[in-house]
Amino acid sequence: MILAHLATTLAHVPASLALFQEAASFSLLGMWGSMSWIPRAIVIILFIMSIWSLAVIIDRYLYFSAARSQSREFAPKVAGALKEGKLDEAIKIADRNKKSHLAEVVTAGLQEFRSFGSGGNISETQIESSQRALERSEAIVHSKLKRGLGSLATIGSTAPFIGLLGTVIGILNAFQSIAASKSSGIGQVAGGISEALVTTAFGLIVAIPAVMTFNFFTNKVEAFDVEMDNSSSELVDYFIKQSHR
Repeated sequence: MILAHLATTLAHVPASLALFQEAASFSLLGMWGSMSWIPRAIVIILFIMSIWSLAVIIDRYLYFSAARSQSREFAPKVAGALKEGKLDEAIKIADRNKKSHLAEVVTAGLQEFRSFGSGGNISETQIESSQRALERSEAIVHSKLKRGLGSLATIGSTAPFIGLLGTVIGILNAFQSIAASKSSGIGQVAGGISEALVTTAFGLIVAIPAVMTFNFFTNKVEAFDVEMDNSSSELVDYFIKQSHR
């Protein structure tokens, strides 16, 4: 009796699976075809956000790499020129390393210092003016370093919620499908559930790299800020020492 009932049940399994597979296609194209226009719009928005995020990541990586590389070459060269009292040579070295964050800051201080002329004693006003030029340049360079990071933070924080919106709409479509067909079979809700899962997964795929790279680049900017502060302080100390000679 039990064996007969089990055989009957197993005989209906292939037919049920066939109906389930016909009701929902789990390929990407199949799910895209079954989506309504709102989930499609959400997927397109997430795709655009992913492209934007990738563009910012590549741009910041190249910019920071160039800044790091040129700063390593710039620092010892300009230090040697200043020790020898070659102010013009130090400015020329900075001009050859325009992608260096240190060079941009140091150049502003040196040019302001030189604008007072090379003759006579170095006044306190000259040093203070050079220090203010260094501070202004630091603020400008800091803004350049942070360019695009705000969009990464926005994408990282909003992409999961945009994907969640697709989830809600997918579940609503699933319940509407149940109500229209007056059936509670899994085949009737599989399409809506697949929409929900796809948009949620896509939102997380977009958000996770954006958040990780935002934190990484933010730490880089903080390290660059420390380097610029140290360089500015050392340059002001150099001006003070020159004024006491």
